[in-house]
Amino acid sequence: MPLAAARRAVRESVSGLPREFWWLWTSTLVNRLGAFVATFMALYLTLDRGYSASYAGLVASLHGLGGVVSSLGAGVMADRLGRRPTLLIAQSSTAFSVALLGFVQDPVAIAAVAFLVGATSNASRPAVQAMMADIVRPEDRVRAFSLNYWAINLGFAVSSMAAGFIAEVSYLAGFLIEAGMTLVCAIVVFLKLPESRPERTTAEKAAADEVGLGTVLRDRRFMSVVGLSFLVAVIFQQGAVGLPVAMGEAGFTPADYGLAIAVNGVLIVALQIPVTRFIEHRDAGRLLVVSSVLAGYGFGLTAFAGSIGVFALTVCVWTLAEIVNAPTQTSLVVRLSPVHGRGRYQGMYTMSWSVAALVAPVMSGVVIDRWGAEWLWGLCAVVGTVAGTGYWLLMRRMPEGGLGATVEDPPGEQAANATNGANGASAISAASSASAASSSSEASSTSAAPSTSAASTAVTTSAASTTFTTSATSAASPTSATSAASATVPCPAPGDQP
Repeated sequence: MPLAAARRAVRESVSGLPREFWWLWTSTLVNRLGAFVATFMALYLTLDRGYSASYAGLVASLHGLGGVVSSLGAGVMADRLGRRPTLLIAQSSTAFSVALLGFVQDPVAIAAVAFLVGATSNASRPAVQAMMADIVRPEDRVRAFSLNYWAINLGFAVSSMAAGFIAEVSYLAGFLIEAGMTLVCAIVVFLKLPESRPERTTAEKAAADEVGLGTVLRDRRFMSVVGLSFLVAVIFQQGAVGLPVAMGEAGFTPADYGLAIAVNGVLIVALQIPVTRFIEHRDAGRLLVVSSVLAGYGFGLTAFAGSIGVFALTVCVWTLAEIVNAPTQTSLVVRLSPVHGRGRYQGMYTMSWSVAALVAPVMSGVVIDRWGAEWLWGLCAVVGTVAGTGYWLLMRRMPEGGLGATVEDPPGEQAANATNGANGASAISAASSASAASSSSEASSTSAAPSTSAASTAVTTSAASTTFTTSATSAASPTSATSAASATVPCPAPGDQP
């Protein structure tokens, strides 16, 4: 009976989503399975190339800065050029820049190419998230975002372990493998995913011209969500930034940190889908309030940790907050975005996580150096409380209900999504490029419309990746060590974070 119930739960979790979503999901998984650069950047620079931890931290910051710069530009591209061309350009450029990074040796050249890798690798996230919103029915979005977030974490966990063995043989091989797998993702997009940007009427084209970055910045409710997202992202970044440094200062080894942080990846892979089934149709405001406070106090409890077991327990608390927060917050962003401005809105949301990746290392380093790790964990509790209060004030003006509700969808979106659900890929934009004609024809035979991620948004750190990075920076000061550790955080992305 339990086995039958488990099968039914799995079937209900994956059923009803269109075939194009699963191609996009596969692309995400392959991309994360090939992740190498962000995980072992600090180790590669300090051990293989012989550079200092400070230089590794600088390169990591430039990598993150590239993501900040590209987030908004990629969002604009996704709206103007389309989701599919943006994905093709971003993934092809990422494959080239990652391969190039394995060959350059001059420190200035390494820094410049690392910036390029950060920019190109983050450029696909707004397009992925916008495409998912285009092709998934509103009531299925939380589930779709959750499945994509699960794929991100599963792929990243596997890749981190595999990359550890690859690094022992050749770092260059790791760079080339990542470049090759990213190129595979671009090929999947080219062959299997038609353009999903909604077709515009003449009136909608005139209205779409008014949806610029200025429109996003003037949207007070959405920018409030971006600001709150930034606060939550800063908290979650401490799992890979503040936690390893604090444990190191307390006398714990990198292996101890690896054991504690491994709980994060294991719980996400094990609980993401069942927890999503539980929260899928619940009130989004309450979920965001609870997850923000739980994240803050989960890290706050770290101040009382004195053993590996207690550290692992605190990781359990804030990982549960992450599991709830990631798909809920990404779905809220879609809910607040106009149909023809989704790329720009997703780009702004993605940028909040990228900026957090830049701020968190500096913040945690300064706080630990001047006042001690206990103050950092107390600050996390305060920030979590502020974020939770902010979500409560913001969401009480919105109708109650799960994020599947369509009442908040911008004008015209309900009709577009209804058409997608009824007619499948025939509702996908007729403006698909000629090179996608064959794949569009294939997609039109499916019974439902396409879908995809956030991840962006999402932010998750693998046990193996952070363990190696911590060991690479253990000889540095807390500030430089946290800067180098920031290279291990794939911004969802959100999500990825997220």
